[in-house]
Amino acid sequence: MSQFPVRRRSLIQTLSAGLVLPSLAPAILANVQDRPQMTDGVQSGDLLGDRAMVWSRSDRPAKLVVEWDTTSTFAQSRRAASAQAHAGTDYTARVELRGLPADQSIFYRAWFEDARTGTAGEPWFGHLRSVPGQPRDIRFVWSGDTVGQGFGINPDIGGMRIYDAMRRRLPDFFLHSGDTIYADGPVPAQQVVENGRVWRNLTTEAKSHVAVTVDDFRGNYRYNLMDENVRRFNAEVPQIWQWDDHETTNNWSSGKQVDSRYGSAAIRDLLGPARQAWLEYSPMRPQPGDKGGRIYRSLPYGPLLELFVLDMRSYRRSNDANLSAVPGPQTAFLGRTQLDWLKQALAHSTAQWKVIAADMPLSLAVADGEMSPGVPRWEAIANGDNGKPLGREMEIAELLDFLRQRQVRDVVWLTADVHYCAAHHYHPDRAAFQQFEPFWEFVAGPLNAGSFPSCALCFEALNRDSSAVLAGRFIG
Repeated sequence: MSQFPVRRRSLIQTLSAGLVLPSLAPAILANVQDRPQMTDGVQSGDLLGDRAMVWSRSDRPAKLVVEWDTTSTFAQSRRAASAQAHAGTDYTARVELRGLPADQSIFYRAWFEDARTGTAGEPWFGHLRSVPGQPRDIRFVWSGDTVGQGFGINPDIGGMRIYDAMRRRLPDFFLHSGDTIYADGPVPAQQVVENGRVWRNLTTEAKSHVAVTVDDFRGNYRYNLMDENVRRFNAEVPQIWQWDDHETTNNWSSGKQVDSRYGSAAIRDLLGPARQAWLEYSPMRPQPGDKGGRIYRSLPYGPLLELFVLDMRSYRRSNDANLSAVPGPQTAFLGRTQLDWLKQALAHSTAQWKVIAADMPLSLAVADGEMSPGVPRWEAIANGDNGKPLGREMEIAELLDFLRQRQVRDVVWLTADVHYCAAHHYHPDRAAFQQFEPFWEFVAGPLNAGSFPSCALCFEALNRDSSAVLAGRFIG
């Protein structure tokens, strides 16, 4: 780690110098309006072996070109395959860097070339550290919940400073645990917060109402990219994205009834546009399955770590009382295909530490209104009943029992979603369901959203040594 800050300073010096490349000289001489613009910066993500993804967005039809090197001079740069940005993708594009040497600082520069004239725009510079080939210390950050509850980009405090705080930790990568946007959360020009203070926001048309069309959803991602802290972070820290509910609307499942703000739109009208925009703006490698729209995936990161990124939205059935005693379609949460994939991927992993990236905590009982008076509807896995696993809990029980039988150990769960930080220890000696090995789950967040009070019921339940509120199946 001692040399890494020096390399980072070298990157910053390169960025500050505004390096002009001989191959791009004709573009620099052209008028600004004649050249493709990259107003949203660059992102990298989904490091895998000797590969990494690089994302950017143009202001017109153009070709994304990316070159990389192990030094900021680009003396021996290599060029990746290009990608086209067009209106169908909101002018976003991603390319894959290949052949990266293990555990090296990788400097990259990206620019767009106009699809009609071939004129090149000015380059943006970025940096990542490639996947290690040998064991070494790994530092990464994770969290969720960006621009929620009306907390947008506040110029009075310098914008979303949490991203700068994370960047200064020099992480190897960042895991975004979901709620990358709040498509259902408009951002007002100002709102009154605690102690009567006024929180001011930058505003845009897209953030003045809930998102319904694909352009509405795209506008939510573009809003976040207006923040200088976010753009700087994106250029220096590779990311792993997953989604949760607010990329579409609060607590969504297939049976969701949206509120009056959506007019005549139903939940089915939101799902396609929401997924399309998320896939366009995430620095994720396209996955096989689900017509190219699959989100769950695994990412080995050297011999010590592998991440298993889940999708707890796409395959769940409607939120309900969550008390079914027999597994079936109505109890699906991860869904059979994803659950079987996860079991086998964990069983075959050779990494010392196996991190399951979940977009919701396992044991917090999150209500979603009522099925009928006095009968809660549950949004997450837990159902508040302290007996045997029921409903969606049966999938988690099956997974935990499988890991116990196959002796898959050193499994850690990371999540966000609930807007406060927590560490949950699960032990069979303190649980109703006991067919599992002890493990930890860590909760982080929020990044830039409302901070909810830590759950008083949680601590009350822990003091009783067993909890229906925390879903007594697994909590310790």
